[in-house]
Amino acid sequence: MTYFGEILGIGAPELIIVLAIILLLFGGKKLPELFKSAGSSVRELRKGLNGDGEDGKPKVSSTDAQNR
Repeated sequence: MTYFGEILGIGAPELIIVLAIILLLFGGKKLPELFKSAGSSVRELRKGLNGDGEDGKPKVSSTDAQNR
């Protein structure tokens, strides 16, 4: 079992039920858009946590530049 499953006690049957409910709520045509937006949100969150700039490279603060 994965770490996520150990914490929440989620197994394969529960995951299948949750995915089936999501499919019923949003429909087959909306799911790709939903997962695409979720993926871009996670990507933006990681960028923010890593301190990446607009070009995808880590930002260098003035104190970092002085210490080099």
